[in-house]
Order: sequence, then C-alpha cells, then structure tokens
Amino acid sequence: MSIEVKNVFKYYGEQAALNDVSFKINSGEIVGFLGPNGAGKSTMMKIITCYIPKSSGEVKVCGLDVDEESIEVRKKVGYLPEHNPLYLDMYVKEYLDFVASIYKIPNKKERIAEMIELVGLQKEQRKKIGALSKGYRQRVGLAQAIIHDPEVLILDEPTSGLDPNQLVDIRKLILDIGKTKTVMLSTHIMQEVEAICDRVIIIKEGQLVADAEAKEIQKEASKEEQTVLVEFDKETTRSQLNKIDGINNVREVAENKWLLSTNQTEDIRPVISKFAQDNGLLVLTMNKEEKSMEEVFKELTKE
Repeated sequence: MSIEVKNVFKYYGEQAALNDVSFKINSGEIVGFLGPNGAGKSTMMKIITCYIPKSSGEVKVCGLDVDEESIEVRKKVGYLPEHNPLYLDMYVKEYLDFVASIYKIPNKKERIAEMIELVGLQKEQRKKIGALSKGYRQRVGLAQAIIHDPEVLILDEPTSGLDPNQLVDIRKLILDIGKTKTVMLSTHIMQEVEAICDRVIIIKEGQLVADAEAKEIQKEASKEEQTVLVEFDKETTRSQLNKIDGINNVREVAENKWLLSTNQTEDIRPVISKFAQDNGLLVLTMNKEEKSMEEVFKELTKE
C-alpha cells in the first residue's frame, strides 16, 4: 500500500478543512484527487508530504507514519505544489544540482542529464528558470519532484495554466511516470481525469463523497438518468418523440439527431426502435450516453 489515510481531521482554528477522511492508494495507481476550490485537496496533499501536521487520524506512506517517520517519508515522496516554488535566478541545471545535493544523490551529473531528457528540457537546460515559459517551469518542477526516484508522486494542479500543446506533453509525461510509480494528482480539468486516471477520489467541504474507478462513477451516475443519442433517416418532431413512453426530455442536437432522456432504469432503446418502426423511420445510429466526468463532478459537489 503506497498511501493509507485513516479518519483524518484537520482544523484551522474552529474550521474543519478535513473531516474524517479515509482512503487507500495502491502501488502503481494514478489517482485523481478532485474537489471544488476550498474542499481540502491541497491540505490533504500537504499532510501526506509532511508539510503540515494533521489534527488527528493516521497517515502512512509506504508503510511509514508521516508524524513519526517524516524524514523517511520525504525520501519516498516527490511533490509538485500548486504554486511551483522555483528559484527564478538559478539556471535549470544549477537548480537540479541543488535539489540533487539535498537528496544526496550519487552520480548527480548523470541523474540530472537523465531528468532533463525525461521531462524534455534539453533546449532550455542552460537558461535561467525565470526566463522559461510556464510549461517549461512545470517541467522543471516535475524534474525536481522525481530526481530522487521516489515511490510516490504528489502533483497539485500540475497542468494549471498550460496551453493545449503543453497539456498534452505534461499528461503524457505523467502517464509515463505512472507506469513505475504511484501518482496522486489534483486537477480541475475533467478531460485530464478521463485521460490519465485509473481511479478518482472526490472530496467536498473536507468530506469524501466518492472513491471508485472513473468509469464506475460515471456508470453509476448515468443510472439515475438514462440518455440515448439517436439519429433517424428522416424528419420527426419533438412532440412525436415526447409521446414515447418514459421519455421526459427531448433535445435536438442536429438534423434528425436527438438526445432522449428518461429516469427509468430499464434500457429505453427497444422502445425507441419500436417508435421508429411504427412511424416509418429508420434508425441510422443509436448510442446510450454516459455522463461526462464533468457532469458527475458537478452533481457530487454542488451546493
């Protein structure tokens, strides 16, 4: 078990930032840690990485207690905070040499060269960090987080503010890293969760509201309202479609293409097929739609 969190509370004065949070993350998983602003995501990550203490509960990383064995925990964890704390006046290689010295890494020169190649900093390695774009600064942050070859990687908003090309590069890098390490990342970009996360943990107001595989969460949420996208070969009307037994919402998305919704748990596709047959329509395509991760997130975290 890479990360084990049991009944964790964290208070700032009388306010509970974390309220009885428990979860486990296995070795080799990439887990999305999600929640609205102020939900307690960064607080939880700071507790796991030994930056701040919890008020009560138990947190272990690779079997080590974060309170009693914090130095050993830090050796096993790589951390990229939300606000990447880089020394802007240092050169890229100089900064990585500084970080490698802190971790007392042998063969520093070879390890730094390896990191520069891994995160794609070859062309920027002789520049000052202050002269780099935000995308390249994030790469430097990732390089410092993994230079000591940690077992666990904690990434707080690693793709925040990046352009589309940089997003693709950083996501690919996280996926590659995730093949050999446990990765816990927070993000507000739901497409990112769908693209790279094996599992999702969602918290709201300091409390856990979901913990499952992303596809399972989407599937479970989609059971409550079933939506089918259907395309007919010729025109029909909204009023006709509204007469289909069980349909409670009809929306036209393109010519002869409709989104039909129902609260019924039974598959409504046979009913739609019968409607088409009775009205002399041919069904060209018909797909049962699952809710997007963004829709699920909104439902689980709304006021």
